[in-house]
Amino acid sequence: QVQLVESGGGLVQAGGSLRLSCAASARTFSEYAMGWFRQAPGKEREFVAAISWSGGTIYYVDSVKGRFTISRDNAENTVYLQMNSLKPEDTAVYYCAAVQDAHYNGNYYYDPIAYDYWGQGTQVTVSS
Repeated sequence: QVQLVESGGGLVQAGGSLRLSCAASARTFSEYAMGWFRQAPGKEREFVAAISWSGGTIYYVDSVKGRFTISRDNAENTVYLQMNSLKPEDTAVYYCAAVQDAHYNGNYYYDPIAYDYWGQGTQVTVSS
């Protein structure tokens, strides 16, 4: 069982930055691929970014490319999401997720069903 705890959300003006953190309880954190998703009110959960166990493979949704950066520190059991040039449309609850299978349980990395564990989420609000 893996517990994930997100932090770092808050209220920021458009153009500002936030860094989200996700601390994992897994003893073998380095064996897990990690993802960030977000969900705005009335919308489905949306893929944001994913990173492989080694950090060598990274994916982003097109809408955040060039603005967001996902990274991980396996020694600290933590994955990060640096968010720059924030826009009002980035407003959502942000969730981190973990999957131990390198092939995302046979699913696509951007599909929420690929992940086995989820955090409770952290609210990000971007004002215009």
